[in-house]
Amino acid sequence: AALNPWDVMLCVSGTAIACENALVVAIICYSPSLRTPMFVLVGSLATADLLAGLGLILNFVFQYVIRSETVSLLTVGFLVASFAASVSSLLAITVDRYLSLYNALTYYSERTVLCIHTMLAGAWGVSLCLGLLPVLGWNCLHDHAACSVVRPLTKSNVTLLSASFFLIFLIMLHLYIEICKIVCRHAHQIALQQHFLTASHYVATKKGVSTLAIILGTFGASWLPFAIYCVVGDPDYPSVYTYATLLPATYNSMINPIIYAYRNQEIQRSMWVLFCGCFQAKVSFRSRSPSDV
Repeated sequence: AALNPWDVMLCVSGTAIACENALVVAIICYSPSLRTPMFVLVGSLATADLLAGLGLILNFVFQYVIRSETVSLLTVGFLVASFAASVSSLLAITVDRYLSLYNALTYYSERTVLCIHTMLAGAWGVSLCLGLLPVLGWNCLHDHAACSVVRPLTKSNVTLLSASFFLIFLIMLHLYIEICKIVCRHAHQIALQQHFLTASHYVATKKGVSTLAIILGTFGASWLPFAIYCVVGDPDYPSVYTYATLLPATYNSMINPIIYAYRNQEIQRSMWVLFCGCFQAKVSFRSRSPSDV
């Protein structure tokens, strides 16, 4: 079959996603100072995006090399699970950001680590279940009338996925607004008198909030068009509409590692140490604040 340019672009996007996120995962695994709660969440996000990138590559290969309905189901299920884990990890990062500010004095505790591990276990567990649904029978291979704009997923399946996305986006938006309120309140208190936390802490916190704003903005801009089209679109519509909304959605997984690599000094330093060895980094083993990200 002739190559579809859209499929080629998705494969190229997947390759870039896989390479970028593999770098982030390698840096976090390589650096002892990055094995703290916040960076565990970042690692989860990078791992999910790495798998999503690999899924896009496999989807291209299997589509033109191994044409099989079973393989198609497995690939789509893998992509659903990977992107669901990516979205869930972004939510977990937002929740962690909120808790680190709401309970600033008790953030560095075993309870926090347990909470993060529980969140990640739940996020990956739910994502895996969502990915298994089409494989276990919730598909339209034998009922074409039930197909959605993303074959072989059914209309009800993509509606569930889109509804889950909208819910997560609203929760993230609400938490982000609450975070901004906390930061502004603390900044006002510091302006009135020296608080028990230094001003430099809140400078770092504001940097972290701006990072979350970028993440949330790119997240919404990338995924909203595709999520909306999955609900209102018809499988009889030209496939170009599906491709045109899906391709930008993949860009979110491409942008995430760029944000972390360029905005976090610890990751930048570890990157130089890992690849260049140009200097001996004096790695600090203090607990990293989530506001450093």
